[in-house]
Formats: sequence, C-alpha cells, structure tokens
Amino acid sequence: MDKATGGWISGFIGVLIFSGSLPATRMAVLQFDPIFLTVARATIAGMLALALLLLMKQKRPSGRDLAALAVVAGGVVLGFPLLTALALQHVTSAHSIVFIGLLPLATAIFGVLRGGERPRPAFWIFSGLGSAAVAGFALSQGLTASPAGDLLMLAAVLVCGLGYAEGARLSRTLGGWQVISWALVLSLPVMLVVALYCRPPSFDGIAAPAWLGLGYVSLFSMLIGFVFWYRGLALGGIAAVGQLQLLQPIFGLALAAWLLGEPVSWTMLVVTLAVIACVAGARRFAR
Repeated sequence: MDKATGGWISGFIGVLIFSGSLPATRMAVLQFDPIFLTVARATIAGMLALALLLLMKQKRPSGRDLAALAVVAGGVVLGFPLLTALALQHVTSAHSIVFIGLLPLATAIFGVLRGGERPRPAFWIFSGLGSAAVAGFALSQGLTASPAGDLLMLAAVLVCGLGYAEGARLSRTLGGWQVISWALVLSLPVMLVVALYCRPPSFDGIAAPAWLGLGYVSLFSMLIGFVFWYRGLALGGIAAVGQLQLLQPIFGLALAAWLLGEPVSWTMLVVTLAVIACVAGARRFAR
C-alpha cells in the first residue's frame, strides 16, 4: 500500500468516527451545559492522552512546537466543540451537519496557508462547488431557523479547519496521535479547573443518552478520531484527504435520523449528495 492510499484509508476512518460527533453532542447538550460539556470532554480526553503519552514514553515536544500545539488546541480542543455545542442549542444536529460540508474548503485554504500545499486550479472549482451547495442550503432556509446557530456553525468550521491544517503540518514531525495528545495535555490544566467550576450542582436526573453522548465525544471525537485523521492528512495531503469530510454529512444525517429521530428533509439530502459528488473531482486535481 502506498503512502497516499494509506492516508486516504486513515482519513476515511477518521471521518466515520467524526460523523457521530454532532449527534452525540446533541444528545449530551440536551442535559449538560455547553461550556461544561466542552471542558468535560477535553478533560476526560486529556487525562487519557496523558496516560498514553506516559505509557508510550514519548518525549516532550520542542519549544518551537508549542505555538502550533496551542493553535491545534484552540481550534479542535476548545473552539470547535464549544461553538458546535452552543449552536446545537439553537439548531438540530441534522441541520448543523450540513455545514460540515464547508470544512474541506476551510481545511484546504489553511493547508495552503500553513502547510505549503498548492492544489491545481480545478481543485478549487470542485471544492468551491461543494461549499456553494452548503451555502445555498443555508440561504434556502432563509436563515430563519436560527441565525445564531448558523453563524456559530460557520465560526466552528473556520477554527476547525485551522486546527486540522496546523495539526496535520505538525504530524509530519511529531506523529498523528502525538499531536492531538500533546494538544489535549497542553489544555488539560485549564480545562480541568473550568470543568470543576462549571460542573452541575447535581448529576441526579442526567439520563443515559446524555452520558453516552459525553462518553462518545470524549473518547472518539476528541482522541481516537484524531489519531486516524491527522495521520491521513499527513500521509495523503491536507487539501486532498480533507475532501473526505464531504462524506461526513451523509453519515451524520443517517445517525441523526436513526439515533435522535430528527427529520431529514429532501433538501438536506440533495445538498449532501451534491457535495459528495464534488469529492471525486477535487481528489483528482488536489496535486
């Protein structure tokens, strides 16, 4: 298996794992405060990451890597989880999942700015068409469902794209699982303090689905998914493998309908199919 193929396989596994993130967050945020949910998931994942780093006897990152790790932590440990949790108080996970179709374009742009990649012009056409389909969906809703929810999702996509690109760049030297682990550990002291401060007065009455949602986003969305994702981006290219995120909406929509019983409109399906159709063309011209 060549390096590019290995990168696409790893990236695809990461996308499958991430597809459950928004439905799981929706399950959890119905009973947990968004800020507590954000810091709690980062605290749990950070403790697991610290144990893993100690067990594997990994050396500490160099001083020049700390700034990049801080960007990763700000984007994917704090920014995206918090912004999506806040958004999901206003919109359904099925609605928010479609905005994930903008992530490939954001990731590709930051891949150029931070990773030094140079996709061919045709790549941007296909990537732009996928993003345009997502933007068209938002406009077709008239932004009346919740302007606040949509703006929060757009902000989440931007900070996540930056965190993906920066983490992928750093993975070339540190390794994929090491990058997310050190980012989590770097965030752990602050996250732990805030989690203790923001914890609910009582956990009585918190139903099993909320606990399951918290467990999923802590273990899979915050740690395991990134092990595969950063490895995929580092091996196959940030812009190219990043297009796999166009598959995430359809997996997420299926999970939202199955787990949460949320309605999935025909417009959501059309948009999802349209952005998926763009991934083949974007992949062909990524390099």
